[in-house]
Amino acid sequence: MRRRTVTSGGGLEEVLDNLAAAPAGPGAREETSAPAPARPRERESLQTEFAFELPRGYVDDEGQVHRSGTMRLATARDELRPQIDLRVKENPAYLSVVLLSQVITQLGTVTDVHAGIVERMYATDVAFLQDFYRRINSEGHTHAAVTCPLCHGSFEVDLSGGRLGES
Repeated sequence: MRRRTVTSGGGLEEVLDNLAAAPAGPGAREETSAPAPARPRERESLQTEFAFELPRGYVDDEGQVHRSGTMRLATARDELRPQIDLRVKENPAYLSVVLLSQVITQLGTVTDVHAGIVERMYATDVAFLQDFYRRINSEGHTHAAVTCPLCHGSFEVDLSGGRLGES
């Protein structure tokens, strides 16, 4: 039995195509059919970072206001890590502070966003970020089918809200 290795230079699809084209063994007959046409590689791009604008803004130690920022999609590790944090064990409400500090990648010129920064944000901004987190990580799971009681027309409603202050 021959051992085949997969290198990072080629994709798994390329290796599988080569295996399918190779003869099964030393006594195997080679087919005379034309090689299969190469499939175009389709790469779906997944948006993992999302820009936001805080309603009030984070004020740093120098008095500079930071309103624009980016948040990345949460991973399973991001959601599990706060569960073992002592601050969260002492006060479960602290979970959102720790979670937001892990997924906010930038806030104005601040690139090292930590729990202390989220703690010092205005409550309006923290509520906005919690809603924003839910919207980007649920990706469409906040839609509900509803029926109008007057005209009996059916349509879909986004329960998360689309603008500031909606929910």
